[in-house]
Amino acid sequence: MPETASFEIIEGNPAAGLVLLADHATNRLPPEYDRLGLPESAFARHIAYDIGVEPLVRRLAKRLGVPAVLSCFSRLLIDPNRGEDDPTLIMKISDGAIIPGNHPITPQEWESRLNRFHRPYHRAVSQTIAAVGTASGKAPLIISVHSYTPAWKGVPRPWHAAILWDNDPRAVHPLIEALEAPGDILVGDNEPYDGALRGDTMFRHCMETGLAHALIEVRQDLIGDDSGVAEWDERLGPIFAGLNARPELHEIKRYPSRTGPYAF
Repeated sequence: MPETASFEIIEGNPAAGLVLLADHATNRLPPEYDRLGLPESAFARHIAYDIGVEPLVRRLAKRLGVPAVLSCFSRLLIDPNRGEDDPTLIMKISDGAIIPGNHPITPQEWESRLNRFHRPYHRAVSQTIAAVGTASGKAPLIISVHSYTPAWKGVPRPWHAAILWDNDPRAVHPLIEALEAPGDILVGDNEPYDGALRGDTMFRHCMETGLAHALIEVRQDLIGDDSGVAEWDERLGPIFAGLNARPELHEIKRYPSRTGPYAF
């Protein structure tokens, strides 16, 4: 895989009808960006990527035998989980860190990053979803995996995992129920933040198209090492398989978005 590739597709059985996504899988930057003027330590922080997500999604894809699409560039370069018109698409400041390579930025560089990274990633997501739909003969179920910090601005986040969503409850409600069933973790329902974000990956590939979906966030301290990743692979694998076995999650049903009417 070239160093500047914008995405990686993990091959799996498309007939299974499930696609995993990892929008913020890596902290990579092409060499010509010279770390965007930031110290190397910035790329070990959550501002650069979702800690623990890449190994977790790789394990889950292998366990379940399903395709996954991972981004291969840092969110500091351009955020694939934002719409093209979102003002936070290319951040000038992230959690107190000024990003010199992003400000000032020319319109030409903005467009270049869209063309080199953001758009190819989303084409890969669209193509993978389409291939799974064709092979399975049904609407795919989409699960996006993210991670979040244990605290924000000094305030602890007690949730071990969180499910973020807009207005389609089909996969969300059974996922929350399954996570809560053992009684050993606290699950956030649209906490620590709301999942309705116009133009983001779930909006673009699922809300607009009527595909059942869920976005799960796992707290980063719980998947920050191999043992944590293995534990959450064991926890999530059977739950995702159970969701994928539900026929109602493989039907097209378009729900109105809480962000406002669709453009078409």
